[in-house]
Formats: sequence, C-alpha cells, structure tokens
Amino acid sequence: MGRPRILVLGGTGEARLLAATLAARDDCDVLLSLAGRTEKPAAQPVPVRIGGFGGAAALADFLKAGGYQLLIDATHPFAERISANAAFAAETAGIAAIALRRPEWQRMGGDRWREVQSIPAAIEALGPSPRHVFLATGRQGAHHTEAAPQHHYLIRSVDPVEPPLALDHVDYVIDRGPFTLEGECDLLKRHHIDVIIAKNSGGAATYAKIEAARLLGIEVMMVARAPACTVTAVDTVEAALAVIDHLFPSARKRGV
Repeated sequence: MGRPRILVLGGTGEARLLAATLAARDDCDVLLSLAGRTEKPAAQPVPVRIGGFGGAAALADFLKAGGYQLLIDATHPFAERISANAAFAAETAGIAAIALRRPEWQRMGGDRWREVQSIPAAIEALGPSPRHVFLATGRQGAHHTEAAPQHHYLIRSVDPVEPPLALDHVDYVIDRGPFTLEGECDLLKRHHIDVIIAKNSGGAATYAKIEAARLLGIEVMMVARAPACTVTAVDTVEAALAVIDHLFPSARKRGV
C-alpha cells in the first residue's frame, strides 16, 4: 500500500497544528481544504485547496477521485452544514472519517451565562431597552443585529462586515485572535459593554473575552453548539494522530 492520502477540512488552529505535525512526520499525503471565507488566511504547512466542493455528493466524488483514505473534519465547531456534508461524503465514498472538535468552555464561578440556541435568539433575549452589546461571533451572523436596532453594537470579525449594517449605533473591530485578557478588558471597558454574545467555540484563542466578562461582571449570551454529528469525534490533535496511527500502522513505521 502506498502513502495514505488524508483530506483535512480546516479553518481552525487545530487543523493547522494537525497538518503541521503530519507534514513533519512525512508518512502520508495531506491536503488541507479551506472554505475561503477569510480573505487572507494564515499560511499553512501543507498543500491547500480553497473553496467549497458543491455539496456532499460532490465532496464524495472528490474523495473517490483523489484516492483519499481518511477524511478529517477539523472545521469550526459551528460549521454544522460542512460537518454534515463531510459525514455523508465519507460514508458514500466508503472511507474512514473523524471529527476534531475542541472541548466546549465550561461555566465557572462568577460567570453570568445565559445559554441560547442561536444568534437570533440571543438578540431577542437582549430585551427592548438599549444595551451595549459586544457581538463576538464574527461577520457571518452580524446581520441579525438589524432586528434590534435600539442597541449599541460592537462587532469584531477577521474580515469587514459587507455590506455595512443598517444600524445607527455600531462600531467595527477588524482583528484576529488569539486575544489577551488585558486587551479584552480594555476593549469591554472602552465600549461600555454590558453584554457579550459569543458562541461556545472552546479553545484558548478567544477565551480571554469570557475571562474578561467574568472579571467585570458582564453577562454572556452563550450560543450552544448543535448536537454532534455521527462521525467519531476526538478533542485533541494527539487523539487524532492516534487514530491515524491505528488506521495506517504501516505508514507510521515507514515514516519513523
């Protein structure tokens, strides 16, 4: 058997770390696929494919045509459609699949969390009285704020929100994590934030805003993750590597 071919659906720090580790081992062929939603993605350590596949069936065809033997879904924990397509495509192509999902954040003493099921639900839960809201969910769901224009919004995203929102009170911050606790505290104080809308993404890169909210006594509308898909999930890069070694032991021996 030749070198295993692995398709990694990425866009997260974990995907990049996994790809870098596999590249250093040099015992398999890895292609990292990015959706292309970020205008200037970070440099990657392996060959990269940018853009969608055109649906689950087209992804299955891509896997079969490329001779891939493993699909790793290391997309954002809230990329539900991509994850569902990945599960379907791997089953259709008859290959193994795993999902690399960082653990959720857990509520700690001092946290003022209100769990909601979606960004629209969070916007509705803000209530009728004007509030100063930090929308820390990226640009994808920013348009939902237009349903409640009475609030003052601070919206942070990697790329600009286009088109700009039809709001009288909105500030934009273009930035990419990781963020520091000191920086997040300063941001929240400077904009007089009294509530944060955040997705329970997990991981360390954006956790500082949750720590800052705890320290400053700020409420967090925490958008819960959707139920996990049917693909076997691991929560660390090390666990993903262990699965790869189990699936392709001969490749690992050649790489040593």
